[in-house]
Amino acid sequence: MSKLSQIDSAAEKKGSALVTFWQFVKFIFVSLLAMIVQFALLNTLKFIPAIANLYSRDFHWWVFACAAEAGGLGYFIVNNTANIAAQIVAFFVNREKTFNSGANVAVTLPIYIVFTIALITFSAWLNPTLKELLIRKGVGDNLAANAATMVCSAVQFFLYFPVDKILFHKKKESKETEKEGN
Repeated sequence: MSKLSQIDSAAEKKGSALVTFWQFVKFIFVSLLAMIVQFALLNTLKFIPAIANLYSRDFHWWVFACAAEAGGLGYFIVNNTANIAAQIVAFFVNREKTFNSGANVAVTLPIYIVFTIALITFSAWLNPTLKELLIRKGVGDNLAANAATMVCSAVQFFLYFPVDKILFHKKKESKETEKEGN
């Protein structure tokens, strides 16, 4: 039995409040992992020549027109690709490690995707808006992009935990229970 499983078992014996607290602690670490993925992509994808060429002020498309000021279509693509990759990592790690869930992926993944699309759409508006605001206040371009991403990540963090707690409520059956059933 791994150390993480031992801690999970000990928390379960202490009650649901401690289980939720322990899940929240694990969720913090998974969120940090997802944020590392997001920031790594945010700060490296922009150097791909095909994407770098898309950084312009000529991106005026519907609600994302604010991205024109923040770096154009290139910034829009980089920011959202980084966000999507981080959420993919977070989904699978949280399902397996944070919540020890046996919930059906065919059911939970589409719900998670719809929720993620809503949050990414919100972040696709908020992130360049904050970045442009910070740039107007005299903050450098890279620092403004990272600060705006931090704010959006924090918003997502506090919204994802309760949603994940609901989605991943079904516990995995232990190997001993599976053997007894056979």
